[in-house]
Amino acid sequence: MDVPLLLERLRRAHPDAKCALHHRNPFELLIATILSAQCTDERVNKVTPGLFARFPDPTAMSRAEREELEGIIQSTGFFRNKAKSIQGASERLVGEFGGEVPRRMEELLKLPGVARKTASVVLGVSYGVAEGVVVDTHVYRVSRRLGLSRAAKVEQVEQDLMRILPREDWIDYSHLIIFHGRRICQARKPKCPECPLADLCPSAAYFLKGRIPPWEKRTSAGAGVRQSTSRTATPSRKRAKSVKPAKRSASPRGAAAISKKPPGASRLRRGRS
Repeated sequence: MDVPLLLERLRRAHPDAKCALHHRNPFELLIATILSAQCTDERVNKVTPGLFARFPDPTAMSRAEREELEGIIQSTGFFRNKAKSIQGASERLVGEFGGEVPRRMEELLKLPGVARKTASVVLGVSYGVAEGVVVDTHVYRVSRRLGLSRAAKVEQVEQDLMRILPREDWIDYSHLIIFHGRRICQARKPKCPECPLADLCPSAAYFLKGRIPPWEKRTSAGAGVRQSTSRTATPSRKRAKSVKPAKRSASPRGAAAISKKPPGASRLRRGRS
């Protein structure tokens, strides 16, 4: 893969590529990114203005009434766990970091609800620090289609990208691929005929013939992303385990056992006649 040519074409196709989450400072980006787990950026952007108007900084967020906080963010899904995470993160920011969002990966990972993806987003967008490549569902899917990785797990895809891409392009690459995945290389129907990367992409030859690339058959695109990139996207209530009904035996022996008469039934019948 000609990586410089790939990046050049992506920049030309998506000159407006940037972080889609609306924010005014690192704290707002941190909270918005936590809320974006299993939720669209569009939905998060509808929720955060009201959220930050009510709780504008870590101190205010840490003191919020949990029920009120849950009500504000409910539409983002998994709202109980997310409320717990953003309030826990805010408390730790106040208690350990003087109310400031840290600039180091290892410190960000100490915050509740923050996994590697969230930390990389905050570091890259807010501070211009490239500590990793953000791998969301679009980056996972498109990078594998381009042949930059064949790994099934998000962590492995990120490691492959970090080896292949120049470090100075780690931050831009994620923004560019996210925009490309939304506009062109969509999950179900990629628009290969209008894709500026088609001649570089090993998957395009399959899609143009109406076929699915073999590497995409082995693992569904983005299958590992939802489970690996956030510590907040877990159901707030445990689902009850389904209990399978016991199967009735169809054997003659089983049928005989079901229809067996209670002891003494024959004698009682004879005595009544």
